[in-house]
Amino acid sequence: MPSSSEEQAEDYELLPSDPQKANTGVEEQLEMSTGRRGDSVARYAALSASAITVVVTWFALLTNSPTQVGYFLLHPTLESLAMLAFVYGIITLQPTSHPKAKIAGLSRHQSAILFLGFPALLVGTLAIVMSKIELEKRHFRSWHSVFGITAAAWVVIQICLGGGSVWYNGKAFGGGMKAKQVWKYHRLSGYLLLPLLLLTVGLGGALSHWGEKNVFLPFRLLAFVVSPTVCLIAVLSRMRSSKMKFF
Repeated sequence: MPSSSEEQAEDYELLPSDPQKANTGVEEQLEMSTGRRGDSVARYAALSASAITVVVTWFALLTNSPTQVGYFLLHPTLESLAMLAFVYGIITLQPTSHPKAKIAGLSRHQSAILFLGFPALLVGTLAIVMSKIELEKRHFRSWHSVFGITAAAWVVIQICLGGGSVWYNGKAFGGGMKAKQVWKYHRLSGYLLLPLLLLTVGLGGALSHWGEKNVFLPFRLLAFVVSPTVCLIAVLSRMRSSKMKFF
């Protein structure tokens, strides 16, 4: 993912110097250079696990009197959708080592996060707030709610760090190498944020009153315990810690 012009220049040096060779089989070259044994399996595992959580959540909501739960209907459905978008946004950006792969990955990453993940997270969060106000219930009575609002605030910070480090060549953070250093922390922050997001989804589905009432135990364990665990392991297995270069 291009975080600065210097990084792009370094990556372009890795491409073939012969123009004809460079224009032949570029996709294969990129796949060979960025791939690692097990990456494809991990990608499908992460996306499939996230999709299972979404399907079970939506099915449980839409088959249990959805018109009678008010604003709450939007909370599990949109939050699970946001989780899938975030996972896709991460997966599509890892690993990328060449300019074309970086540019394409950045575009998909930002589209997934900014146009789907974040809006869904925001509306889903507002929905549960409105639901509690409507029912005159107290806020932040569970670990799910505490982790949820913490994760939502963290996502906002994460977007500011990521966007500021790449938009307009990272001008918000001084551009060049200064912006590249911020991107490094954005990457690390994302890998720390992901477990919190998955834990929040898991708690909401597995241990909440709604989950216990509306989701049959085997499906609840699959969608909110097994799937988040598989997703986290799969994403972390694709991580390239060497790209952060803290030491």
